[in-house]
Amino acid sequence: MTGNSEQYRIRQQPYYRPMGDEVDLFSAAYAARMPIMLKGPTGCGKTRFIEHMAWKLDRPLITVACNEDMTASDLVGRFLLDASGTRWQDGPLTTAARIGAICYLDEVVEARQDTTVVIHPLTDHRRALPLDKKAELVDAHPDFQLVISYNPGYQNLLKDLKQSTKQRFGALDFHYPDTEAEAEIVCHEAGIDQAMAEKLVQIAHRARNLKGHGLDEGISTRLLVYAGQLINKGIEPRVACQMTLVRPLTDDEDMRDTLNAAVATFF
Repeated sequence: MTGNSEQYRIRQQPYYRPMGDEVDLFSAAYAARMPIMLKGPTGCGKTRFIEHMAWKLDRPLITVACNEDMTASDLVGRFLLDASGTRWQDGPLTTAARIGAICYLDEVVEARQDTTVVIHPLTDHRRALPLDKKAELVDAHPDFQLVISYNPGYQNLLKDLKQSTKQRFGALDFHYPDTEAEAEIVCHEAGIDQAMAEKLVQIAHRARNLKGHGLDEGISTRLLVYAGQLINKGIEPRVACQMTLVRPLTDDEDMRDTLNAAVATFF
């Protein structure tokens, strides 16, 4: 992964509705180049927030979707063979450190713990990344910042961040927006009217009350936007809700009946 910083810049302002003082807090953290952890449930706006902040701060953004098969080499880089021989290719973390980008490791807890250890030298006074295979020490660009996201409600003992990793970051808590804000977001993102958006939000509130009582996760703001987009395309609301708010969440027939009953209350 190579290239100059311009190819990673966000050209248009991403829509983001602040819920509190998170914009000011993140701006101050960036000014201090503090590593930041965004904590909150899936689909609540963490990724959109970091896109908005990268645009606001006029910094390139390199995003990595972490997964359990991701190795340290996937992050820092590896040697490749081509027609002219062996060449080194930087990984996304190394690229970000070189060009002064914000590097966003999305759902970092999905990565193996031996992989996440490679970020440690970038998150303390050293601000450096050792490339052991290349015998090179990359000093992070002065504008570089590391940001990770983390869903604390979805972890178990086998998938959690080590304290030695957690305590290298400042943290911002994210939650699903309040009723009024969430309806405004769905209205804006899906292009539907306020009354329709409010009905979708009410369905989500009922489903979120079932978390831990048959559902692993509640309906996310992202799924509400999906439902609104289908309705905007002419799909009948109940059908749109079944496709986006019921079927993705569970395969349990009783729980589907419960969710469908919540949909039927409003549609």
